[in-house]
Amino acid sequence: MLLTLVIVYLLVTIAIGLMAAKRVQNSADFAIAGRHLPMAMIVTTTFATWFGSETVLGIPAKFVNGGLHGVVEDPFGAGFCLIFVGLFFAGKLYRMTLLTISDYFRERYGRTVEVVCSLIIMVSYLGWVSAQVTALGLVFNLLSDGVVSLELGMVIGVVSILAYTLFGGMWSVAITDFIQMIILVVGLSILAVFAAGQAGGADKVIALAISQDMFKFWPEPNTKDVLFFFASAITIMLGSIPQQDVFQRVMSANSIKAATHGPVIGGICYILFAFVPMFLVVSAMIIMPEQAAALMADDPQKVLPTLVMTQMPFVMQVLFFGALLSAIKSCASATLLAPSVTFTENIWRQFHPHQSDQQELKAMRVTVLVFSMLVLGYAIRMQGTSIYEMVSGAYQVPLVGAFVPLTFGLYWKRATTQGAIFALVLGLLTWGLFLATPAGDEFPAQLAGVLASLTGMLVGSLGPQAIRNAHGSHHKLVGAA
Repeated sequence: MLLTLVIVYLLVTIAIGLMAAKRVQNSADFAIAGRHLPMAMIVTTTFATWFGSETVLGIPAKFVNGGLHGVVEDPFGAGFCLIFVGLFFAGKLYRMTLLTISDYFRERYGRTVEVVCSLIIMVSYLGWVSAQVTALGLVFNLLSDGVVSLELGMVIGVVSILAYTLFGGMWSVAITDFIQMIILVVGLSILAVFAAGQAGGADKVIALAISQDMFKFWPEPNTKDVLFFFASAITIMLGSIPQQDVFQRVMSANSIKAATHGPVIGGICYILFAFVPMFLVVSAMIIMPEQAAALMADDPQKVLPTLVMTQMPFVMQVLFFGALLSAIKSCASATLLAPSVTFTENIWRQFHPHQSDQQELKAMRVTVLVFSMLVLGYAIRMQGTSIYEMVSGAYQVPLVGAFVPLTFGLYWKRATTQGAIFALVLGLLTWGLFLATPAGDEFPAQLAGVLASLTGMLVGSLGPQAIRNAHGSHHKLVGAA
């Protein structure tokens, strides 16, 4: 019965997404909803992009093992990413009326930087979207009592998302996000109240969390722990700023106010509401202590679904899986669309510069389909990797590659193309070197990559200018002599 209701829910969201697809007339409608989304939809769609499987399943698993210290990357880093986008990036980018974030790199630095940053952005989405696909497989496997394998569950999930993303693009994503976020917030809120009652009151849940030191946030006061804590914090906080999914939401707004205020409100809501799944998992430790302990030793991601399936009435199960599917589908649809649009606009178009808008729209849809198949294959291959780790690893590539060129390009007039290329090359090489050697155990690879990228930008931009100035001074001295 529960599986039947879930399938009905999937069919309803597909129908809504396909109705929204009727609004798509050109590539701008498909990529950024024709810049027609109001503030409320910018808030829900930014919130929805972040609130995925890692928030419902991954974050609580990390929280019960490492406390707030263990989840600094997400939700804190992820939430502040949206806040920083709204405060420092959205206004400048919105005024440029671009289709993708890689268009900015082309306008500011030229084709080479555009292509490299596009590839960085596309590669980074593999881990993120695969995490959502993995979670979909897990949901269908649990609901069918193992009849539906993880692999088949992943296939069903991808097909259900493709059904409307392929045709409706950003319009379908935004409208389904809006509805799914209402279901998510209402469903998880009711579950939290019910779980608190089963655990003997919210005060008992909070007391248990305090007794097990789960509210500890700051690292131990030694250099190594502080460095790794800081590196974790900036991974999503800064690494997701030069990403197409965030940029799409900014550019889809119908006004600069919606573009700048929407992400800030969405980020604050995300940080606050991410505490609900954490609360639910701590409740499980009181409601079913032995089962929770066994699951935390085996696979902490299963604690929350097991709590709902074994300890809660049917209505609560419907609410939970409705909320979970809403979170996964909204996140997955957004992250399938973003790299596909980037590839079509910033790589494919260079080989077909004279294609019509309708041809570009068709290319975007074909790319969505191809990328979905790649993600499905990657997700099946990466089985066993935790959802949280798959997501966090995805953001290190744009952090060490694209963040510095974007930020310096917007805020530093002396940034040059050579500086951007140096930043990309040094950032990626240093990051890769630290990952591949024992040096990464002593100093965080992503922080080393960011520092190298920053050095590359400064040296690459200022070096030639300093040399020219030195030559100029030399010629003046010779002339004077």
